[in-house]
Amino acid sequence: MANSVLVIEDSPSVRRLIEICVRPLGLDLTSAEDGITGLEMARRLLPDLILLDIGLPGIDGWEVLRNLRADQETANIIVIIVTAHAQPEVAAAAEQRGADGFMTKPFRPAELRDEITRQLDAHRGPGAQAI
Repeated sequence: MANSVLVIEDSPSVRRLIEICVRPLGLDLTSAEDGITGLEMARRLLPDLILLDIGLPGIDGWEVLRNLRADQETANIIVIIVTAHAQPEVAAAAEQRGADGFMTKPFRPAELRDEITRQLDAHRGPGAQAI
């Protein structure tokens, strides 16, 4: 069974780029264009991993992350922040708030694939098959 990934990103072009970048990994990919929809989808679908933008309409990525971590059902979903905010303090805030990974836009497709693979492999139980 393929790992599932939820992309919460308001830019259609970035969502499309992510889809193209991760397609070679064979992941089951779904997306949301705002924080409220993304949070609802995360609770309903319980994906293995979420790629989360910070600057979202509705509720921002920080609030989405806070809600995910506060809910027992979604607290252990892997979350990688993907943002244009490259400042070190933003990366530190992502870690402090419970994100598992942090990437800046623009990103290289191979780097995104590597980070997704690394995170999924790191959170996989013993004896589970790697992607």
